[in-house]
Amino acid sequence: MALRLRRLLVTGGAGFIGSAFVRQRLTADPEIQIIVLDKLTYAGSEENLAEVAGDPRLRFVQGDIADAKAVDALAAEVDAIVNFAAESHVDRSLLDAGAFVQTDVYGTYVLLEAARKFRHQRFMQVSTDEVYGEVKDGRSREDDPLRPRSPYAASKAGAEMLVGAYHVSYGLPILVTRGSNTYGPYQFPEKIIPLFITNALQDLALPIYGNGAAVRDYLYVDDHAAGIARVLWKGEPGQAYNLGTGSEVSGVQVADTVLELCGKPKSLKHYVKDRPGHDYRYALDTRRVLPLGWRPGVEFRRGMELTVAWFRTHQAWWQRRKSPEFWDYYRRNYHGLPANAVPQ
Repeated sequence: MALRLRRLLVTGGAGFIGSAFVRQRLTADPEIQIIVLDKLTYAGSEENLAEVAGDPRLRFVQGDIADAKAVDALAAEVDAIVNFAAESHVDRSLLDAGAFVQTDVYGTYVLLEAARKFRHQRFMQVSTDEVYGEVKDGRSREDDPLRPRSPYAASKAGAEMLVGAYHVSYGLPILVTRGSNTYGPYQFPEKIIPLFITNALQDLALPIYGNGAAVRDYLYVDDHAAGIARVLWKGEPGQAYNLGTGSEVSGVQVADTVLELCGKPKSLKHYVKDRPGHDYRYALDTRRVLPLGWRPGVEFRRGMELTVAWFRTHQAWWQRRKSPEFWDYYRRNYHGLPANAVPQ
């Protein structure tokens, strides 16, 4: 029998995957009540919740998960915490690892303490397949060792270690999801798919790391949000669950798909210096989650069609995010950019 949870604190709920989860749950469950706590860093925005902003079951609070006083005040009102809040981009973690440790590790500790104090029914940690590190052969299973190779992945693995320790030490009913690379509407345009789409729409170069052979399993955001919900309500406390599609798509394939769907020439592809410690393959074994009744429903090509269509019709949304600060980061991150790499 599925667990009945009716009051959720969703941290990072104005971000990409978090906002998809909030929109989805408010649509699917008429009894749910959600408090969103979000710091509204560059990647989070109340605009991402505009579709449900008038819903009386939703309350938005701007704040930091590392602020124990703010967290406790909200945690006292709910049955469970779903933690999406994180610094979440490998490239940025190479430039500022400390911010990732502060939010992803210390912030998770603050949330765990609140969940323990108020005897929550569940604590859901939304993690990533990157905690496994590079997978040269086979597929990562949930009981495999964690071997993160970037500051971002290490911060997420550290958070997972804390979450697991609170289950063993204090009996906190925790759950962990490790999702594969996610894409779809409302994704901040620093990640590969929205970056390639928005650059293509601006007739700018698409920067491809190394030779573009690194592969990822791309999971459409609505499928990912549905998988997190299924684990939250039906998962076994103390367990981690992989969420992925089983597909493998290279960086070059992403670029080619984007250019085709946008009607742009392949001459926009540009290969740049590879990033340090680049993991060339992730692959998940998802058999553990299947008995819970979750399977992804959107295959890569269809998901890309939906995503390109969304970015075409929401140009004001992403153009505001490709600010002077964005382009400053872009220049620092990508080396050997051509003349058509940034707007003139």
